Amino acid sequence: MATRRQPNRQFREVISADGWTYEALAKAVRRIGAENGETLLTNKSAVAHWITDAQPAGQVGQYIAEALSRRAGHRITLAELGFATPEDSLAASSDPVEAAANLGRADVERRTFLGVAAFTTAGVAMPLLYDPEPVSRLMRARTGRARVGVEEVEVVRQITAVFSAADERLGGGHGLTTVTAYLADTAAPMLNGRFPDERTRGQAFGAVAELAYLAGWKHHDLGQEGAAQHYYQVGYQLAVEADPHGHAGWMMRALAHQALSLKQPHHCVALIENALARSVGRVDGQTEALLHITHARAFAATRDKPAAARALLAAENALTRDGDPQPSFSLVSGPAAGTVASHTARTLTDLEDHAGTEQQHRAALVRWDAEKYKRVHALTYADLGDSLAAQARADEAVATWGRALDLMEGMTSDRTRRAISSIRPSLAIYRKRGVPGAANLEHRAREALT
Repeated sequence: MATRRQPNRQFREVISADGWTYEALAKAVRRIGAENGETLLTNKSAVAHWITDAQPAGQVGQYIAEALSRRAGHRITLAELGFATPEDSLAASSDPVEAAANLGRADVERRTFLGVAAFTTAGVAMPLLYDPEPVSRLMRARTGRARVGVEEVEVVRQITAVFSAADERLGGGHGLTTVTAYLADTAAPMLNGRFPDERTRGQAFGAVAELAYLAGWKHHDLGQEGAAQHYYQVGYQLAVEADPHGHAGWMMRALAHQALSLKQPHHCVALIENALARSVGRVDGQTEALLHITHARAFAATRDKPAAARALLAAENALTRDGDPQPSFSLVSGPAAGTVASHTARTLTDLEDHAGTEQQHRAALVRWDAEKYKRVHALTYADLGDSLAAQARADEAVATWGRALDLMEGMTSDRTRRAISSIRPSLAIYRKRGVPGAANLEHRAREALT
């Protein structure tokens, strides 16, 4: 046991509120340890030590929290027991339901640790090392009091859909606190309830995984990559409970997609190959195409041109395959044909095929609804302008960047700000050369950033 300096009043108060003796709690902790293959010698003296001057070692803190949660009928976290700060509780928790609630609460309370959380390349590989069995065993052993049915699940999906649509029009900063508050206070706690059957349980975990993905995506759009990665990891863990094949593979794609956007391709090829191995034959052609195109981007980022070309072809072939309808977890990225075209363009950019990049960006613009996917159009126009500039077509580049700035007005998005910043050096050069419209667009870009 690790020592502490002061008595743990929080832990003592929770035990008192639940009306348990130290011996009864010790017995419950031993039972939960046994459920997880661990033989414990916990007794009432150990409980007393945890209150006065010691911290539980290993996974015992999780077993204590689980025992008290079962007794109370609602989730009790390590932080609420005084065994960890909120940030330590998040890092230590192997329970994705608790972690989702911790993340959402940290967002609502604007806790510093989430704001300064760092993206890590090691974090990209988390799914490759994750063992879901002990986590799933703990969650299935719960006996929550609230009953959860298809209506509650559908409400989560509807709320996610509404805020996903708003996100595309107004940027990641719009509604972030509302989304994360709902995740912490309603959606994540719902997963501790009683489900009428296994199908409903899977649907519930899938719906909350999609909400966690949305929260991560919003942070990614705001440039808060460490927070985004935390949400994606939790979304992956929840998705494993819902569907360890297609949905889990999709969340692996989310982690890889973020890393590739940050030009950190470490682990991405392995991650997507794992996602494909578990998904191919179990998902529709549209979803499979989105996995293949991310595979292509990972190969291009590591300069494996032949493998990138094969993955591009696989994506195009998968798009033409008829079959099952596309699931909601991959529909969130928009029309698959548009996404494949957009990411084909980014793959060709890495391979320095600027004419091919231009062609694919133009194809993407046709395949995306301009009103529904305003941010996508704005970023695509910005990228299209870059490809035109790379081909020494300055007049067209300026006009295209101008269209991007028109669409970006009113958005709260770090990605749009970075796109504006990236064109300013070229505009400065064009202004000096006297390219028509460059001076005015440079002024607009400066104004947009201030």
